[in-house]
Amino acid sequence: MKYVSALLLLVSFTAAAQDVVTLKHKAYTTYYSKSKHYPVKVEWWITKASLTCPIKVKRSDKFIPDPLLPAETNLQTDYTGAGFDRGHNMPAADVSCDQVANEESFYFSNMTAQYPALNRGDWKSLEMLSRKAALRDDSVKIWCGSVGVAKKIGTTAVPTYCWKVIYIKKTKEWMAFVFDNTTDKADGINNNKVSVADIEKLTRFKFKIK
Repeated sequence: MKYVSALLLLVSFTAAAQDVVTLKHKAYTTYYSKSKHYPVKVEWWITKASLTCPIKVKRSDKFIPDPLLPAETNLQTDYTGAGFDRGHNMPAADVSCDQVANEESFYFSNMTAQYPALNRGDWKSLEMLSRKAALRDDSVKIWCGSVGVAKKIGTTAVPTYCWKVIYIKKTKEWMAFVFDNTTDKADGINNNKVSVADIEKLTRFKFKIK
């Protein structure tokens, strides 16, 4: 029985690995679940240079399929009228000095179905905190993603939790957060702060700086 259980576990992990595809773009890399239709992890750096320039680029606001995976990221129909935000993982504001990177941030492979209460509340506050840290200390590494299936809108899964890990290079400071993806009002990012180890247990990802 132990052998059978181990074999089933291996098959489960293999299937999960095959479901997730890695898509590399100019400013970010997304690890996208083809079955859930959201990224399980997105990673990128924010730097002072990526935020400061004489003239900021025009925000794209054009949500489109990822050309590297067009069929599985053609999701506008799922979102239309569903009451969920197309929540950026890597925010467009993090690449406000690069037109190409800004446009790529609107690929659906970078989007998660988030309730407006989260996307426009604590999630936005944490994005602002990350940019403030980059302006102050220059280089900030971000990982974020989602876990679970609370419900579906069309073919797109609405995750149960959205998480984020932040590393500030200059101070070697780590921060980690998990948010319930619900209609609840924002209760402050500090009330959702956890350890990096908690995120590693939740996601089975390891967070390291190479």
